[in-house]
Amino acid sequence: PSCLADVPEWNFDGSSTAQAEGSNSDMFLVPVCMFRDPFCLDPNKLVLCEVLKYNRKPAETNLRHTCKKVMDLVKDSHPWFGMEQEYTLLGINGHPYGWPENGFPGPQGPYYCGVGADKVYGRDIVESHYKACLYAGVKICGTNAEVMPSQWEFQVGPCEGIEMGDHLWMARFILHRVCEDFGVVATLDPKPMTGNWNGAGCHTNYSTEEMRREGGLKHIEAAIEKLSKRHDYHICVYDPRGGRDNSRRLTGHHETSNIFEFSAGVANRGASIRIPRQVGQDGCGYFEDRRPAANCDPYAVTEAIMRTTVLNETGVETKDYADH
Repeated sequence: PSCLADVPEWNFDGSSTAQAEGSNSDMFLVPVCMFRDPFCLDPNKLVLCEVLKYNRKPAETNLRHTCKKVMDLVKDSHPWFGMEQEYTLLGINGHPYGWPENGFPGPQGPYYCGVGADKVYGRDIVESHYKACLYAGVKICGTNAEVMPSQWEFQVGPCEGIEMGDHLWMARFILHRVCEDFGVVATLDPKPMTGNWNGAGCHTNYSTEEMRREGGLKHIEAAIEKLSKRHDYHICVYDPRGGRDNSRRLTGHHETSNIFEFSAGVANRGASIRIPRQVGQDGCGYFEDRRPAANCDPYAVTEAIMRTTVLNETGVETKDYADH
């Protein structure tokens, strides 16, 4: 296929995925985004689909549907996102890749952005993923070794609107597929190791056109003020278990804010929202929401940010907008 219009709708057995009854099992796959296939190579494609139930309504796990509706509503704001996906490499036994079999590596400190066989584990896996994403056309823009050994991060963006969720989900798919070839597992668990080890987040950088213009800092501050009044709602949608996964990570330690408190600051990695120092100096740019968990759904996160900062929703309930 040369474009998305060339890709037909398809279906799959929803009873095998606990999404449908066996007596009415077919669920629709509706193509929404297409990438080059880095595994079978050109001219093969990877196609991202929305899942619809037998009645053409979105499946419960299809959070793209409402996100797309919201992004269409706010398109004149030209929202840009960049998401920093942290993940941890594990052996098949569930133990962090490269860690001593019956113990722990030395304390955190020398691993972040490290180099050397005693500092980083799995760089060949990480770079294979990076190259595969570049080939596919995913808007990946960076990668680095993280604070906990065998923990890594890649960044996707800037992406506008619905594109953010599409590209991050495809980057995740490619990550799991690459790890399969290496015989390891990538986990998005927000706190894969208990104790004095960093958790894993999906920090979300965000701006609208007016924030990026000269004098945009006042619009950034206005958006942060709106977010401060809706903290509970955002915590509920920033991981797939309504905040329970994030409660293990957002402790106020290990470069996180406390899950029960909203905070913001310039260059403060212990705050809910960080304004980069350069943005404070320039008076315009973007800000970073540090609350989303590594296993968040990017559609849910970006939709929530737009509902609060552009559509001016308040409270824990969301408004249902008519189809446009």
